[in-house]
Amino acid sequence: MKRSRSKKNPWEDHYTRRAKEARYPARSVFKLEELQKKFGLLKKGGRVLDLGCAPGSWLLYAARAVGGAGSVVGIDLKPVTVALPPNVTVLTGDLLNLTEDLSERIGYGYQAVVSDMAPSTTGHKGVDALRSLVLSEAALALAAERLKAGGNFACKIFQGADFKSFLEEVRRMFDFCKAYRPAATRKASRETYIIGLGRKQEDHHVGSQQMVDNQA
Repeated sequence: MKRSRSKKNPWEDHYTRRAKEARYPARSVFKLEELQKKFGLLKKGGRVLDLGCAPGSWLLYAARAVGGAGSVVGIDLKPVTVALPPNVTVLTGDLLNLTEDLSERIGYGYQAVVSDMAPSTTGHKGVDALRSLVLSEAALALAAERLKAGGNFACKIFQGADFKSFLEEVRRMFDFCKAYRPAATRKASRETYIIGLGRKQEDHHVGSQQMVDNQA
């Protein structure tokens, strides 16, 4: 009688094996790696905010990209259990219900905000796309508040009815905007990444001050 062989993970591929060999907890690291090579999102000495950071692959890659002079802050509902370098800080919390304490701990002045957040999926494309949009909008709102002028943004989103309108939101905020699908994205997935480079300088504060001066 032959012994039954253990079944292989049906989702395992060469990216999964490469991630294990490089000691990354997930294959998603190769998506960020490609985005970095293509767009130069992360800068040496920069400060990075990683949204949806568990299980930690993007944290590890970003920490190496910015170097010891830079820093990375990650946020997720789930705890990150992998060992992390000293320039990484992980916060546990819900970005859709941001508490005052968590907001203060996140801070401001980031060079890049990256989001690999994904919703709990239902199998219904329209519902899943809408849930993804909610997360993407939250990521963009946080980027609008926390990014320095000239900063960069990358956000995963499921393509759906509101995809183009979200793309336009990002385009209004950044000098350069593009939808991009990394090679490591699974063929069956509807996900893509929206890239925004060069956060535009907000001028509403200047306008408000000019109004005060004119009224004086």
